Amino acid sequence: MSEPLLDVNSLRVAFNGNEVVHGIDFRIATGEKFALVGESGSGKTVTALSLLRLAHDAEVSGVVSLFGLKPSSDNRNLLSISERALCGIRGKEIAMIFQEPMTALNPLYSVGEQIAEVLELHEGLSRRAAHAAAVQLLADTGIPEPARRAGAFPHQLSGGQRQRAMIAMALACKPKLLLADEPTTALDVTVRGQILDLLSSLQRQFRMAVLMITHDLNLVHRFADRVAVMEAGHIVEHGPVADVFAHPRHAYTRKLIDSRPTRDPAQVPPDVGAPPVMRAEGLRVSYHVPLPGLRGWLKKGEFVAVSGADFSVPAGQTLGVVGESGSGKSTLALAALGLLPYQGRLQVSGQTWSRDATRNKTLRRTVQVVFQDPFSSLSPRMTVEEIVGEGLRVHAPELSAAERRLRVATALADVGMSTEQFPGLPQRYPHEFSGGQRQRLAIARALIIGPQLLVLDEPTSALDVTIQKQVLQLLQRLQREHALSYLLITHDVDVIRAMAHRVIVMKDGAIVESGPVEQVFAAPQHAYTRILVAAVAGRE
Repeated sequence: MSEPLLDVNSLRVAFNGNEVVHGIDFRIATGEKFALVGESGSGKTVTALSLLRLAHDAEVSGVVSLFGLKPSSDNRNLLSISERALCGIRGKEIAMIFQEPMTALNPLYSVGEQIAEVLELHEGLSRRAAHAAAVQLLADTGIPEPARRAGAFPHQLSGGQRQRAMIAMALACKPKLLLADEPTTALDVTVRGQILDLLSSLQRQFRMAVLMITHDLNLVHRFADRVAVMEAGHIVEHGPVADVFAHPRHAYTRKLIDSRPTRDPAQVPPDVGAPPVMRAEGLRVSYHVPLPGLRGWLKKGEFVAVSGADFSVPAGQTLGVVGESGSGKSTLALAALGLLPYQGRLQVSGQTWSRDATRNKTLRRTVQVVFQDPFSSLSPRMTVEEIVGEGLRVHAPELSAAERRLRVATALADVGMSTEQFPGLPQRYPHEFSGGQRQRLAIARALIIGPQLLVLDEPTSALDVTIQKQVLQLLQRLQREHALSYLLITHDVDVIRAMAHRVIVMKDGAIVESGPVEQVFAAPQHAYTRILVAAVAGRE
């Protein structure tokens, strides 16, 4: 091992006296790529935040030594130096990429201004020079039209673009150590590869060390030199990546490695003659955008998000929609749900969406949705019983309170949640459950009114690998038992392979390839599909 950059000894983190990280030790060398892997609640993110004393209300003890600082008197314990000294280290010597860029970026400032601010504070650049450097950093992270995107606010960028802007901000001062907390969770496979290649290139160029916090074992295998596996606040296994993956010694490590999405052998084969629950022909979705200069005063421009899409979702089957951020797949899903105006033909069980919300009530019972982030899609002020039973109040108002409670209990049991497992379950709130359990609640809420079609918008991307596998197995079982159809929106090719009967590949708002899953991925015809397949093969 080369000279140490960061040395962590006996790190303990507690909240209100409850210890969540139990005296862990690890060392990161200059220029090393080190991964800390584990499920939600294992303590990996709290560990990273505690290194810079960013964990709110945490009681932190131990020794965290950062070497190579000037003056040398500051080389010792980051946990005990002054807040002023630590402010000089944050962002300059140690930078962090946070998992959720939408909450990490300031909504009141453009992304260019936020990146430039780091350069002005730590590098002393002028405002003009800092802006130019910010545009270049955005270009380096692969954002198209970086000069225009620098003037955009966070909500005007896609999830992948926001994450790349966050990475550009973290890399602005070329830090010695980069703390990357799930830096590719929101990105599709092709962009994941680009970001990993970018981080690897900068790491080699500047001898920058990287501490990668992730639950994505494929990412660890491709990127890191060494890995430490965390479970319940303890490091249970560590070593070179190749050794740990080839010969895992701890049962928890073996469990993580075995959690890749797999196809259910009992999955119903596709029925070629099955009637479609949803059919679209020439589906087109566009937005008005301002034109530059004087033209913008006279008329609006047009941005076409989905162009001429044709697809169908047969009864009891899954249609997968895969593509990178900005490809139009989420816009297609919103149009399918009747939440966006569209042109062309779109039918659900032979009916079309109306602009009159009351006329859509029957279709709302036919089509339900499960969103990507269960925490933000469930009201924090409503109990489980109120959340899951809300649809019954709208679509089955004739039911009594006792009948509603019985239907709620049945729906919860259907997704594997009962009062035996969770005492007082109906009266509990979303924050009392894990991410996977919240997603089960979201699925129960969608199922309770007996829909024919579920639109699944990245239903597992925010979940750990083991929880992801459980949720996918649950969805496969529910599809068999209830003859459900799924419109599955995702950027994860592995999830498509495990779940879908047919797949459509989207790029720049257009469907570039479609067909049976095995056929499309075994012998892709379009260049973009080949890139997707190659990106997945490259991380295995």
